[in-house]
Amino acid sequence: MVVYAELPGRRARQVSADLLMASWCLLWAWLGRIVFDAVLALTGPGVQLQQAGAAFAARMSSAADNLMSVPLIGDQIASPFRSAAATGGDLEQVGTELVTSVEQLAALLGWLVALVPVVVVGAVWLTVRIRFVRRATAARTFRDRPGAMDLLALRALVSQPMAVLNRIGADPSGAWRRGDVDVILALGALELRGAGLRANPAVTRTGSAGSPT
Repeated sequence: MVVYAELPGRRARQVSADLLMASWCLLWAWLGRIVFDAVLALTGPGVQLQQAGAAFAARMSSAADNLMSVPLIGDQIASPFRSAAATGGDLEQVGTELVTSVEQLAALLGWLVALVPVVVVGAVWLTVRIRFVRRATAARTFRDRPGAMDLLALRALVSQPMAVLNRIGADPSGAWRRGDVDVILALGALELRGAGLRANPAVTRTGSAGSPT
């Protein structure tokens, strides 16, 4: 499998693009963390309500326990304090739910901020990289086979822009049909460069076997 181009210039651009993608991911992960921390700071009121409710419930429960020791009427006079302690517990529960809601919102916003830009840009980057890997791997497989330059030359005739083909010669398709080795090698090398590969040195020295007649 060909991951990076053999041509130095294109390989450098690919490595740079990969490093930029990694930096992009780190940047948005950092920004997502900032958003998470900023939203999480909003749990302050919930924490205070939670602590106040717990403290109030504890004091009321303690007072009720102390009043229970009063002979005969202890249970009656302690009852309002136990009710108040229950109200404090309700306040603590409200505070807990508020904290939980804010934490969930912080996590959601943090992940959205981090993931959406990464997924959008990453999808484009990954599509380009996969397309290159598939094309370069297939081209390298054909490059090392006998008669490969004929096939690559035909591929170049089909896929390369006319302006590029004109640089090869006035009639590259006719030259290919006649088996012109120089034109076949030039077309094959053109297709390989498009795939980020160098021409096979052995082929360029010995010519293209199996040329069409």
